[in-house]
Amino acid sequence: MKHLSILLITVLTLSVFSCKETDKTNIEVVSTQEMQALLKMDKIQLVDVRTPKEFKSGYIETAQNIDFFSPTFDADILKLDKDKPVLLYCKSGGRSAKCAEKLQLAGFTKIYDLEGGISRWKHEGLAVK
Repeated sequence: MKHLSILLITVLTLSVFSCKETDKTNIEVVSTQEMQALLKMDKIQLVDVRTPKEFKSGYIETAQNIDFFSPTFDADILKLDKDKPVLLYCKSGGRSAKCAEKLQLAGFTKIYDLEGGISRWKHEGLAVK
């Protein structure tokens, strides 16, 4: 009986851990250097999820602004092409991380989130418009 209990616990433990390993994410947090390389790709979608006021204070060239706090945000992000890479950023990474999760749930396959947001981008002396 004791051996059966040990065997059952072992099987359950292995099942739990093997399920966690198959739980893959399509979200990759990237450095400013990685973001610069990604921006050179064709057919990328660069999305700034800050407010329009924040966007006007400086944004990464070619970015489109989709305000995370807008009542139409969920519908607006679904207008993006699910088959093209999406590069996200906000001020410091919080809103873009939440947006990345929403995109993943919606079936987007290549999602990149700028670590530290535009604050880090500017801190490293990279260009903004």
